[in-house]
Amino acid sequence: MREMTYGEAVNAALHRLMEELPETLVYGEDVGVPGGVFGVTRGLRKQYGERAFDTPISESAILGSAVGAAMFGRRPIVEIMWADFSLVALDQIVNQAANVRYVSGGRLTAPLTIRTQQGNAPGACAQHSQCLEALFLHVPGLRVCMPSTPQDAYDLLVTAVHCDDPVLVIENRTLYFGRKEPVETGGPVRPMGGARTRRAGSDVTIVTWGAMTERVLEAAEALAGDGIEAEVLETPWLNPFDTGAVLASAGRTGRLAVVHEANVTGGFGAEVVARVAGAGVPLLAPPIRIGTPDVRMPAAPALAQSLVPDAARITGDVRGLVKG
Repeated sequence: MREMTYGEAVNAALHRLMEELPETLVYGEDVGVPGGVFGVTRGLRKQYGERAFDTPISESAILGSAVGAAMFGRRPIVEIMWADFSLVALDQIVNQAANVRYVSGGRLTAPLTIRTQQGNAPGACAQHSQCLEALFLHVPGLRVCMPSTPQDAYDLLVTAVHCDDPVLVIENRTLYFGRKEPVETGGPVRPMGGARTRRAGSDVTIVTWGAMTERVLEAAEALAGDGIEAEVLETPWLNPFDTGAVLASAGRTGRLAVVHEANVTGGFGAEVVARVAGAGVPLLAPPIRIGTPDVRMPAAPALAQSLVPDAARITGDVRGLVKG
């Protein structure tokens, strides 16, 4: 066990993977000599030489080369500095990487890991703040996870790189330099998928992932002060998604709220609600989705902060769900 921040845990996982898997490569914009814009890849170039290198500012070249390298025996770990920039390389991700196993009849795979980060932060503005997990979850053949804790940041990345399919590991820059927590390193590769109950409750189920998890836990504490016991179910893996855990929890509590930072319309919360409805889970009230309104993210930090769900807004919305 070592005390680490979220960013340090990602770095520790990268060092482990480079040490244990000689077929791994780490590359992207500024990840080699500079050590990454958030310092997450520091030390890799010094320790592993040319297996960690910088690239030109060309997301399509980064992803295109990674698909080819993965098909021929490498396990590339590439960084797309902001999730927004992945849109430049949608063809390489959606039409190429996600299709390799299918179009080759299973003869080839693309064990490619794409590390990126998303979400709002002060000054992020409209082109550096989009939450795009739902877009990638719409594509068969892609695995997607969103770690929220240092332990998850370590474990999920290790699992992703050992997978023979392309995986998007979507981090959040507001978490990189947060509080240090104990992280177990060097353990066995954990299985992909699964959900976990972060807080038990009997009145309402709140499903969440990524950076919203801490805000939901804070809201759950506030709700408890009102006599409302919320069950917080975190789903770090969005594909594969643990539908069974959500159905079981919602069935126990009779109420459902889904919280994500992404825009409400078309967000993955709609899919979660649809699965609960499709399974015929009897609910005491219509389920709700809590997310960012369908607007572009403003440059002013105060305005941006007013849009992204916070603990107070989550508390109020869930209170309204329970008390009608």
